[in-house]
Amino acid sequence: MVQKLVKEWFRFKLLLREVPAMCMVFFVVSVILMNLLANKELFNSKWLALDCGFTISWISFLCMDMIVKRFGVKASIQLSLFAECINLIFSTILFIVSLIPGNWSASYNYNQVAINEALDITIGGTWYVVFGSTTAFIVSSIINAFVNHNIGRLLYSRDTFKNYAIRSYVSTFIGQFVDNLIFAYIVSINFFGWSHAQCWICAFTMAVFELLCEAIFSPLGYKVYRGWVNKRIGDAYLHQI
Repeated sequence: MVQKLVKEWFRFKLLLREVPAMCMVFFVVSVILMNLLANKELFNSKWLALDCGFTISWISFLCMDMIVKRFGVKASIQLSLFAECINLIFSTILFIVSLIPGNWSASYNYNQVAINEALDITIGGTWYVVFGSTTAFIVSSIINAFVNHNIGRLLYSRDTFKNYAIRSYVSTFIGQFVDNLIFAYIVSINFFGWSHAQCWICAFTMAVFELLCEAIFSPLGYKVYRGWVNKRIGDAYLHQI
């Protein structure tokens, strides 16, 4: 058992070395920003409500689609959990910073006390937003990886953009819908006062928007993936499996 864990640890370290740094930078930063932007409500009506987390979350799924295509399901899930661990570390740091007395720059132009308190609360986050975002992302990233991989197996043929797009679009929509719905039922319905209808419509609407972003940038994602293949990036990890 110990030997197996040690072997898996060395494989994971090899994976971190093989995955291009720029991809991981965008991946991790997008996961961190999702937490912060989820604190801001963009729109709230009787049937529809949106938070700003959807404006950045599509980047995470774009990165996951490239990773699962090149490195596989296991690698995608492991890197998603790794990104979430970094997010929790930074969430903790931001929370500690929010407790430190001091003035934010915006407080010199507006009501000092009100602005400082508001920014401390926003930057420090709240436990339910962090918990909801973390839970939603972990579940959705696992679903996204498996759906993407299994559709790829069904479409097994030439490595074309069409096949890449189909597996990416379907997995992204399903993954994003699950992500939005879980977050809505953990956070929005309990702390923002959303209705059940708002939760479902919001989850669907944001998933559609995020799918559109994926569709716009998927040619770039496919180009990056093909670059990895042509440069044999990831071969060392893939040959270890």
